[in-house]
Amino acid sequence: MSLHFRHRCPTSGVCCYDTWKRQIPSTTSEIAVALLRQLSPRSISRQFVKPKDFRMKTAFLCTIMLASLSLQANAADTRPNILFVIADDCTFRDLGCYGGQASTPNIDRLANEGMRMTHCFQCAPMCSPTRHNIYTGQYPVKTGAYPNHTQTFDNVRNITHYLKPLGYRVALSGKTHIGPQQLFKFEYSGEKNNPDMAAIDTMISECAASSTPFCIFACSNEPHSPWNKGDASQYPVADVKLPPYLADTPEVRDCFSRYLAEITYYDDQVGQLLSLLKKHDRIEDTLVVVVSEQGNSFPFAKWTCYDSGLQSAMIVRWPGHVKPASTTDAMLEYVDITPTLVDVAGGELDNTLDGKSFVDVLAGKTNQHKEHVFGLMTTKGIINGNASYPIRSIRSRTHKLILNLQPDQLFTNACTKSKEFKSIVAAADAGDEQAKWVVKNYQHRPAVEFFDVLNDPLEMHNLADHPEHQGTIADLKSELAAWMKSQGDSGIETELKANSHKKKRETKNNNAKKKKNGSRPKNSTAEPSAAGTN
Repeated sequence: MSLHFRHRCPTSGVCCYDTWKRQIPSTTSEIAVALLRQLSPRSISRQFVKPKDFRMKTAFLCTIMLASLSLQANAADTRPNILFVIADDCTFRDLGCYGGQASTPNIDRLANEGMRMTHCFQCAPMCSPTRHNIYTGQYPVKTGAYPNHTQTFDNVRNITHYLKPLGYRVALSGKTHIGPQQLFKFEYSGEKNNPDMAAIDTMISECAASSTPFCIFACSNEPHSPWNKGDASQYPVADVKLPPYLADTPEVRDCFSRYLAEITYYDDQVGQLLSLLKKHDRIEDTLVVVVSEQGNSFPFAKWTCYDSGLQSAMIVRWPGHVKPASTTDAMLEYVDITPTLVDVAGGELDNTLDGKSFVDVLAGKTNQHKEHVFGLMTTKGIINGNASYPIRSIRSRTHKLILNLQPDQLFTNACTKSKEFKSIVAAADAGDEQAKWVVKNYQHRPAVEFFDVLNDPLEMHNLADHPEHQGTIADLKSELAAWMKSQGDSGIETELKANSHKKKRETKNNNAKKKKNGSRPKNSTAEPSAAGTN
């Protein structure tokens, strides 16, 4: 509708209505004019407003416009706040609600209030590529962030680029492991590499006072080794149930007990964060996501492409949108997280992203999302890692294919230097058959591994040589090759180039260490050095 008033501002000479119309949404203009016409149809027309009626009409028009703007603001506020909580080196099946022996009452309660994903995966089984995977919505080789302690290419966008223009405050509290600094424009805080509860409390309070939506990534450093937090007496060594793919030694039992205690410590952090939402009356309008990250640092988990390394817990609570106590076996990936968060925030999805929104899964509209999920492992640059031992994988709902591209060497990493693994080697040397199996299958890999994950979920029986599976193996190899090509992944050649980003970052970090104390403010918008050692 086009409408012009003959009454003009005595200072600017501009029609008052024209001025207002430029400052407010057209839909608001239409509503206001329509209502005013119904009030006094003879005093307003497409020609003019009588001067003697102008003050009364303008006052009423202002009231209508302000009310309409208020309605629009309230509609915008229906976008959820976001709280994303991530563990560090936690095998998903060790959580209580996933059948594990760790006591996780807060996470279990959250699962009862929301949706539990049974087939969530990440692409790389170590910290830095995983974090970049989450925040960028793209796979690691494509962004350049595929080795550990690395950073993305300078042209890669991340979650801060998508949510901040939508009016969100976007914060990261705790472990970082991302870069480069100038690209990841979070509001940073942290307390000894863990979430700073006081800083998060303050931010939630400020956002509530200003009606500003928030997206907070609360990044724990637990249960990352050395497993020195939590009450290990809660898990007596003699009572600990070890996974069947581990050997039973006193050292393994002791470490596993302390690892379980630290999972419970992480669960308490989740509980504190949920309590902050309750404190500020933000439960009903906050989307909460809790994930477990890659698996623990025992054999066959972290640093491997087995499900114990790549599969993750994911629990989502979103009151009014996600059905309580629900589950889904839709296959999801961490690369889907950024597209999903942008989607629920009302933003436009970037067609350069590899992931896709799973909002329909959350809404219970579908139980399908992806046919395949992918994995890669780069040993170059990790503690005690091989100079080059690239691993690639693809998983369907029923089968897993792993390609070890340079298997003619001993597989090594920080795990093989640990006291628990050394105890397994000693047991193997002493004749323990289970220990022999662990050492052989962990350190001496064939070129191809193939598993029936429905009947062998712990991937202990390699079926790569079985004739009846050759067709499925060929199909998965073809799918994996196509994915690698789409990512610019040349396998061994890509592995050898892995440190091109790491070297640049290490130089920056080494320079930072020369500064006094190598420290930063407790709350800062500057990105700190990558934390952790492996």
